[in-house]
Amino acid sequence: VFFQASLLPYLAFLYFLSFRGNRTPSLGNFGWQFLLLFVLSTIPGGIISKSTYGVSLADCDWLHGSAEALLTATNVLIVLGFKEAMTKSAEEINAERNNAFKLAAVGGFGLFAAFAALGPGTLGFEAHSPFLFGVGGLGEDAVAGLPWVIHSEPENALSIPTWAIHFSSVFEFLFAMGIIWDYAEATDNPKWKGLTWGMLPLHASGIAACTYHFFYNPSSLQFLVSTQAGLTLLGNITVAIAAFRIAASNGWTIGDLNPFPKSNTSPEGIVVDELAAAPVSLVLREKTESTVELAAKLAALTLGASYAVKYGELALDLPFEPNAFAGAAIVAGIPALTAFQFYNRSQKEGGEGEGEGGFSIPGFGGGGEDGEQGLSMADVKKYGVAGTLADVITELAFLAVAVPVAATAE
Repeated sequence: VFFQASLLPYLAFLYFLSFRGNRTPSLGNFGWQFLLLFVLSTIPGGIISKSTYGVSLADCDWLHGSAEALLTATNVLIVLGFKEAMTKSAEEINAERNNAFKLAAVGGFGLFAAFAALGPGTLGFEAHSPFLFGVGGLGEDAVAGLPWVIHSEPENALSIPTWAIHFSSVFEFLFAMGIIWDYAEATDNPKWKGLTWGMLPLHASGIAACTYHFFYNPSSLQFLVSTQAGLTLLGNITVAIAAFRIAASNGWTIGDLNPFPKSNTSPEGIVVDELAAAPVSLVLREKTESTVELAAKLAALTLGASYAVKYGELALDLPFEPNAFAGAAIVAGIPALTAFQFYNRSQKEGGEGEGEGGFSIPGFGGGGEDGEQGLSMADVKKYGVAGTLADVITELAFLAVAVPVAATAE
């Protein structure tokens, strides 16, 4: 029900985001619109996985990964579109290249449709056939030989390509949140920062999906699927509100809902049309890294996280003993770290430095106010293996959020 209900607010979001007065970057705007094809792909994907194989889409790796690849394409388009708009003038933007990106994304949807139609019969894919034939994955003997492995993977475990698609989407979305924040600075319109905040529930929705997969999609944690759907609905509402505020700041009025042509003498229409026709007023930023460098950074984060989770969790009992509390903590904790990162940025940009109003994660041996020391390794050792493991998990989660967010900051 949540997923179905989330469509209407998302359409409202697209309407306000596309308001001509916003002059939203074309490629980025198309990326948000392309998300509808990802949503559409999950419908036949879910039907085929259930009717043909008797499993959920999450347990059918080749269909699951194929559909999620469209979400990755969405986030790539958003990042590229807004990043280009901040580093190039309107005359410098390569429209032909951007159109090629759009066609490639639509072509990806066509490939998904072809695989969905031919996979079960013609191509002979089974329920747990790995996405992209499991390229990059380790063989059973290689996995068994890893010194830390104490468990065997269940048959519905995500393949390396499918984990990579998931982590890529998560990191790209974090990149997008940071770049849209920067876009607010470049356009001198703080309402765009509201869109970054509005994207937080959608970020949490992605974390909920990854958490469910971390535990191998157990029925006992089905609440995570409902949580994901609820967060998607909430996120679509918050981004719609944010887009409305952006549009209102750029001249949108209730009269723009009128589908009939506006009068050529309407003062409001003339002002908005002139605003839409004028090039967006941008403080262009110097390009700090090329698209290739950004892609390399994303690939390193994605592959590192994919291998660490897929093979690292085999050293833990937790994924094989579904724990609702642990699942809820992950879903709440990682987005909370993301929120604190952007809170820090807002405090610093408002003239308050770290320690004067910004939020900082305590670290080993760090100095605090009035000479107070941060958490030391000796403190952690007092709690033995549990303390060390807890600290490692906390630090990795912090880095997973901080690196993509920091990568978009100056």
